[in-house]
Amino acid sequence: HRFPFRNITWYTLQSGGSELDAVERGCGQCETDQCDGSVGFGGSPDEHGETTLDAMIMDGNTMEVGAVADLRRIKNAIGVARKVIQHTKHTLLVGESASLFAESMGFPCEDLTTQNSLSIYLKWLNQSCQPNYWKNVIPDASKSCGPYKQAKQLNSEEWINSQKRINIHNHDTIGDSPIAGAGAYADSTTGGAAATGDGDIMMRFLPSYQAVEYMRTGTDPSTACQKVISRIQKYVPYFFGAVICANTTGSYGAACNKVPGFTQFHFMVYSPLLNQPSEQVVDCI
Repeated sequence: HRFPFRNITWYTLQSGGSELDAVERGCGQCETDQCDGSVGFGGSPDEHGETTLDAMIMDGNTMEVGAVADLRRIKNAIGVARKVIQHTKHTLLVGESASLFAESMGFPCEDLTTQNSLSIYLKWLNQSCQPNYWKNVIPDASKSCGPYKQAKQLNSEEWINSQKRINIHNHDTIGDSPIAGAGAYADSTTGGAAATGDGDIMMRFLPSYQAVEYMRTGTDPSTACQKVISRIQKYVPYFFGAVICANTTGSYGAACNKVPGFTQFHFMVYSPLLNQPSEQVVDCI
């Protein structure tokens, strides 16, 4: 019997599985189901047309972290991340090293490209490779595909305008997902937090770690999330991102940065007190 990832996580716990089992199975189901169109195989391709995967899992009891980044040819990224904890002394494996490790652990090599991801890539090429994340290059990266060479430094007005051009639908959790403290963080004495959005911006502020530290000092989860978002806003007003927080008493909250096209953040809550998952919504700040 197949469960939606939000249910299979809770079902795993109710069946006697560990917290790490629940996280791995829930994320693994989301990878299989290609949640949100960007998770797992066939997700947003890179500028070479290839889909690569990131994943992280953290044990809040031991503070061990297993993570993979730029994983190629392996569909079950969260499963590989779990193996990093179980079978290595490392925290993060990247690129070909991560893929070779996965192969040695028995994960099959598969093509992560789908017709959908290929069509996304071809459409991107046909619209002059927009949006992209190059800057200070010639030819002008806002109008062409390159290849690029270094150019003069952008002035501040040009940089702000480049931030405004970011399309929130073409960039999700890229860069921060496998970084402990950025994409997610957990401490069993306090709580946990996770982030989504423009990872290239968010990883510079370690929002998940900061939110957990706010909760450690007694800040409620909603306020902790809001404080994290506000901190990033001071430096990057137009960033796309959200943070979700939960503490050890079962309280939870979330916050997001308000930009055109992204004014609310939806997330799911499930607990022993609920018969089914409940959708929650917060207004962005």
